[in-house]
Amino acid sequence: METAATILHADLDAFYASVEQLLDPSLRGKPIAVGGGVVLAASYEAKAFGVKGGMPGRRARELCPQLIFVGGHFKEYSRLGDAAMKVLDDFTPLVERISIDEAFADVVGCTHLFGSPAEIARKIRQRVKSELGLPISVGVARTKHLAKIASQVAKPDGLVVVDPDKELAFLHGLPVDLMWGVGPVTRQRLAERGVTTIGELANTSPHALDRLLGPAAGEKLLALAWNRDPREIRTHHRAQSAGAQSALGRKPATAHVYRPALAHLADRIGTRLRAKSLAGRTVTVRVRFADLRSVTRSLTLDAPIAATASLTEIAEELVRAALADHPQEKHISLVAISVSHLEKHPRLQLEFSLGARHEERRAGTRRGLARHSADRAVDRIRDRFGWASIAYGSVAFGPFRSVPDEFRELAEKEL
Repeated sequence: METAATILHADLDAFYASVEQLLDPSLRGKPIAVGGGVVLAASYEAKAFGVKGGMPGRRARELCPQLIFVGGHFKEYSRLGDAAMKVLDDFTPLVERISIDEAFADVVGCTHLFGSPAEIARKIRQRVKSELGLPISVGVARTKHLAKIASQVAKPDGLVVVDPDKELAFLHGLPVDLMWGVGPVTRQRLAERGVTTIGELANTSPHALDRLLGPAAGEKLLALAWNRDPREIRTHHRAQSAGAQSALGRKPATAHVYRPALAHLADRIGTRLRAKSLAGRTVTVRVRFADLRSVTRSLTLDAPIAATASLTEIAEELVRAALADHPQEKHISLVAISVSHLEKHPRLQLEFSLGARHEERRAGTRRGLARHSADRAVDRIRDRFGWASIAYGSVAFGPFRSVPDEFRELAEKEL
């Protein structure tokens, strides 16, 4: 091999649930879930019964009658997540944090100080355990994708080092759904073709994968199945998109179900974008049906937007189009919005009307300026008095309720 296994992927185990068990030792060893109406996170004891994040609370209780729900200590999640990631910073400056509870690190330049990559990984695990009382799993490999898979194999509370000379022997026997980009729908499609392991995927013809998954996804997964992953650690990278999603359970595919959900998601995303002076030109929605199949629709505008009302309108139009293309689907289980092609939003200037399509949504039109002013007023009130102090009527009084704001803010930490 041309390079050694110097990339680490560190992932705190069942992080939110582990923090709750740390704060309340009486919960240790018991099945617990953070949340209520929706499971935000589950302990390993709960996962053994099939309980998982995003699941309706009622279903979770059916699977595990002894399940204990806790409300969540969001400030502690943030504090302990930051502290754990700081341990990685003490070993190498090449750290790429990808969420509140996981990060990549490249230790290529510091082995002379702290020992081999495996020794560094052991020291990281020991420090997180002794200083914070939390379990953390670490995978060590030559590529980011393989390091992440190794950390999953290491769970719970373990360490897996993949020898560069034995990468494919390690990788090809593992379940295909451990791969980045293989969710329930892709896994089901592959299984229908008899592909259940990464090795079977690696030996599937590119043409067959193109027909099954599409050219882009097929090519990407085939490369990863052969451990071809040239990505390097990015210590300073700006989010390329801003998104949010809401699990609905099994609900009728009607406007009174998805409209308030989309309004709430658009409110969250718009607030995040404006806080960073960002706006995006492409709005994408995803609709998941009751059988877990998903469809996406997107629209790219001539000018970037960040207005809550505009994002809501576009998302509703896209969802209606997706449902119109699938009239046989009567129930939905999830909706999601993503805004991409982000750019710094310049100072707004009044624009003349030219009669272009979607012109009324441009930030510089009279309507766009009015929406911008309303959003900024809402943002200022929330900054001073908290998120719950004010809301748009469609969100505040609609039947939709989503994940607690504090939990979303943790997930949105990197934008």
